[in-house]
Amino acid sequence: MSEEHPLSPGNLPYLSEPLLERLSITTGEAIEWIERLIMGQRDGRVWCAPKSVLYPGDERYIMATLAVADDPPVVATKSLVLNPRNRERELPVLRSLVTLLDSETGEPLAVLDGNWVTAKRTAGLSAVAARRMARPDSACIGFIGCGVQALSHLEAFRDLFPLREVRAFGRGATNRDALCRAAEARGMKAVASATAREAIEEADIVVTSITLLPDPVPFLDARWLKPGVFATITDLATSWLPGTMAAFERIVIDDLEQEAKMSKPMVAPSLVAGDLSGLVAGEIPGRASEEERSAFVFRGLAVGDLALAALAYQRAKSAGALPG
Repeated sequence: MSEEHPLSPGNLPYLSEPLLERLSITTGEAIEWIERLIMGQRDGRVWCAPKSVLYPGDERYIMATLAVADDPPVVATKSLVLNPRNRERELPVLRSLVTLLDSETGEPLAVLDGNWVTAKRTAGLSAVAARRMARPDSACIGFIGCGVQALSHLEAFRDLFPLREVRAFGRGATNRDALCRAAEARGMKAVASATAREAIEEADIVVTSITLLPDPVPFLDARWLKPGVFATITDLATSWLPGTMAAFERIVIDDLEQEAKMSKPMVAPSLVAGDLSGLVAGEIPGRASEEERSAFVFRGLAVGDLALAALAYQRAKSAGALPG
């Protein structure tokens, strides 16, 4: 099987992670596509179902998303399994696939590596919020959790902000040290923090991406954060002490409609100013002052998976990496 042409004509193409990386999709392109499809959703041209989640009763987290657009004419479904026991098998903790169909005919188009899509769309969603909520002069970024999401956010945020320093705190030294090396390779100072507080208390931007577990134990205190900070919280806020979240003057979530259907809210509804759609449309303001502490908290938005998968498919087809 060729990496450049994953399957022969007549079969369903598979876009592997190496192939997707070579497409060189930029942060700006990811933001543009996400925002365009968010506005399409508001205009009745894009449709998303709330994500479905199953907890089998052990450490596994199993999830599926569905999103549909008529421009481009694509249906995107993502299936994901997160299993911490994969570490013992020397496999990634998270594995996923995205399947694309033509939204008019139902014709199968392609299958994509879902881990690449998840990393890129999560950082892209954070970037959409950060452009409006973070201070433009943000220079120090603190990470709680140092895996794939931390690396994708490092790439996205260094494209948007004059970052000079990275502070990293994680459960294991391997990922933490890899993140620090990645920061140093990009000309930034990197600090392997001894405690979570040390990683975030002086940061201008904070990214938390702790692995989702059935019974998480919160350990982050929002009161540690300095005035003016922006936090992007990709782990459903499970790492944050709920009673301290009021320290944020403004909290935006990804989707009010989706959140209303969930059995347990990520954040107390009284603290939520609105969602990403309202932020993009200008219905709710971004940063209100230099001193405001703000946060973007999200479960994952199917429109983000749709945007990045459709963009990658179109780019691969234009580059001749797909049959047809």
